Amino acid sequence: MQVQELMNRNIQLATPNESLRAVAERMADCDIGYMPVGENDRLIGAVTDRDIAIRGVGAGRDGSAKVAEVMTRDVKYCYEDEDVEHVVQNMGDIQVRRIPVMNRQDRLVGVLSLADSALGYSPPSTGTAMTGVVVPGGAHNQARAGQSSAGHGSAGNGGGGR
Repeated sequence: MQVQELMNRNIQLATPNESLRAVAERMADCDIGYMPVGENDRLIGAVTDRDIAIRGVGAGRDGSAKVAEVMTRDVKYCYEDEDVEHVVQNMGDIQVRRIPVMNRQDRLVGVLSLADSALGYSPPSTGTAMTGVVVPGGAHNQARAGQSSAGHGSAGNGGGGR
């Protein structure tokens, strides 16, 4: 099964200059906790409700602070035509619950979550991936701020996601 068969195509995109308050309000309205961040038609990061809470409010920022101040810049992604099993396994390895999905022209086309995988594909595979995600520490540990500027990499075919 390919990622495009499970991914959510109805994505909300944040911008780096958007306020944390505006993004948090959209997250609440849409009942989501994750937004890719885009600029000039390119994926440049991601922001979660936890980023807003820990890197934003927890660091003394208010709702007028900008997404760019708290977002994760080193975002791993996968491609829509990749095998779900491989991508979900890599999500566990790199400790992420949600991952942007790109087409082969490097345009954002969706988001895949471990929940999407569990509901539409394979609970056992997703359980294995979740085991990796919940291990303390890792690259996305909030204590490290996760604000690397190392660039993007695929979590699917090994192009930086491992």
